[in-house]
Amino acid sequence: MQDGRAPRIKNRAPAAVQITAEQLLREAQERQETAFRAPKQRVEDFEELHEYRGRKRKEFEERIRRTRGSIKEWLQYANWEASQNEFARSRSVFERALDVDARSVQLWLSYTEMELKSRNVQHARNLFDRAVTLLPRVDQLWYKYVFLEELLQNVPGARQVFERWMQWEPDDKAWQAYIKLEERYAEMDRASAIYERWIAVRPEPRVWVKWGKFEEERGRLDKAREVFQTALEFFGDDEEQVEKAQAVFGAFAKMETRLKEYDRARVIYKFALARIPRSKSASLYASYTKFEKQHGTRNTLENTVLGKRRIQYEEEVSNDGRNYDVWFDYSRLEESALHDLKEEGGATPEEEEAAVARVREIFERAVAQDYARARQIFQTAINLVPHKQFTFAKLWVMFAKFEVRRLDLPAARKILGAGLGMCPKEALFKGYIELEIELREFDRARTLYEKYLEYDAANSPAWIKFAELESQLQDFDRTRAIFELGIAQGQLSMPELLWKAYIDFEIEEGERETARSLYDRLVALSGHVKVWISYALFEGEPIPLPRAEREDEDDEDEDAEVKTVPGDPILARAVFERGYKDLKSKGLKSERVALLSVWKTFEQSNGTEADVKKVEGMMPISTKRRHVDPETGETVEDWDIVFADDEREANPTSFKFLQMAHAWKTSQAAKNLGIGGAPSILSGFTAASTNQSRDDDASSEVASSQGDDDDK
Repeated sequence: MQDGRAPRIKNRAPAAVQITAEQLLREAQERQETAFRAPKQRVEDFEELHEYRGRKRKEFEERIRRTRGSIKEWLQYANWEASQNEFARSRSVFERALDVDARSVQLWLSYTEMELKSRNVQHARNLFDRAVTLLPRVDQLWYKYVFLEELLQNVPGARQVFERWMQWEPDDKAWQAYIKLEERYAEMDRASAIYERWIAVRPEPRVWVKWGKFEEERGRLDKAREVFQTALEFFGDDEEQVEKAQAVFGAFAKMETRLKEYDRARVIYKFALARIPRSKSASLYASYTKFEKQHGTRNTLENTVLGKRRIQYEEEVSNDGRNYDVWFDYSRLEESALHDLKEEGGATPEEEEAAVARVREIFERAVAQDYARARQIFQTAINLVPHKQFTFAKLWVMFAKFEVRRLDLPAARKILGAGLGMCPKEALFKGYIELEIELREFDRARTLYEKYLEYDAANSPAWIKFAELESQLQDFDRTRAIFELGIAQGQLSMPELLWKAYIDFEIEEGERETARSLYDRLVALSGHVKVWISYALFEGEPIPLPRAEREDEDDEDEDAEVKTVPGDPILARAVFERGYKDLKSKGLKSERVALLSVWKTFEQSNGTEADVKKVEGMMPISTKRRHVDPETGETVEDWDIVFADDEREANPTSFKFLQMAHAWKTSQAAKNLGIGGAPSILSGFTAASTNQSRDDDASSEVASSQGDDDDK
């Protein structure tokens, strides 16, 4: 021990008597000194009791006189008086304490607790009423007050307390407590009304979500959808508001998923994700990915994963815009998406254009973060192209769209105007007009259409698009004037399209007389078999009511179907006869066959058996004709179409003989087959078809060539 080291133990044998830990603890407990306890004072009579109370009151009064602001001393004094059943004195002490500090929550709670312990319920109610009037922002007092009223089964009183509380617009827990009170007593309509008031006070996404879930749990699915739809209308389409309402979108979609309305849920997810920046919609995209994994197809799941990867790339790019490895990976992702879209097929032109725009956007963002530099590149490219020899309309349009994205609309218009001035081109006109229509600048679009038609007056689609624009703007007089100017042009690329658009417009407007006059002008100009057929079918088919009568009925009943005016089969039959005579006068046999085929079908649907037999009697037969070839001098046989009326007029004698010969041949064939009955005249002839004619391809030319020949 002298050098600080532990002593050596020489005897390592166990002791004879072993001591346990329990014995050590017991000995330590026994050796402890007893704590001092104050002696108990017993009161034998009232005199001693009064003396004791007086002494204690004197002590309390001395203490509160020294420390008047100490609420603890007041509470001890008041509680001691209550323990002596001196409730009047206790109330007096509490009131004196309230004069010192009336905003002490602990003091009010102790005061009400004393009254409740002594079963003075009305006193407690009065105290709670005073407390919440003085301290309306202390939620604990309101909760105690409501609990007291509900404990006494005074539900109307509790509801009245809540109504007073709600006027102060408390926090969400208070509203939730009020709703739970109504739910406990199965007052669901009252709870729903409270939710509506809560939304009016605090229209936050979590409140909308709670209301929607409440309506769903009580089985009011239509009401739940209405709540969510109202929430979406409230937040609107603004990017910041939609981002704030992500919880509403997610809850709405999950509700539709629980109801197995997967299409609705998918639409909700896509609507939200289309309006929220990719970098800020990670949680919503995770929910959408999980939804597609459970209920989507392969394509939808791939699109979802593609969107998730886009979000990841957006985050990386936002952190480091100079990391070109990420930009290249991002561009490859969009290019592969575009390639897959083209390979799968079935995509609309708008979808393909959007995919191409995404690829272009990535490259522009990667290399054109310096927008001045990008503008300089566009300008240099335009200066390099020799616009007098050729030009690229896409270059002008892309440059203009770049300026539109930079919110510089005058510059975009200046670029397109310069392009039209230097090298007018159809694609340039279309791109400029499309831009102005998207901007709802219809007067500018009209001016551009006028310049477009001055540049190329023979462009029928341009006339049609111009007229459609005026029709959409409800300016029908201008529409008709444009159509009239178009068909009055001497040379048109495809005049049949313009005539058809004009006639369809008048039919849609319910103007049968105007459409009939147009058909008359067209058949006088062209006389093509397709025009006659369309004219005849137009007379036999119903068309909508005139727009004036239609608008009057729409005012009365907007949901009713559009009424139509029935066609006139007699007029249609007359048009067929006019067409047949016109084609007969021109010697067009295959066209007459086509007209008779359509006429026969029409009579089968709208005519009688006599009408059908009349048309069948006009059908031609195929026969062999022998003639001498003027070049070789040999007799050759050719198939020819023979019409009964032609033969009757040209060779009445031979036609009668030919008719009888065919009848005899048919009767002989019937006898050989064992078929009885007299055959009809000409029934054994094979009807000619347009496919057997050598002139069919030549006669199928559209009305333009025929009309041009007539003009010449």
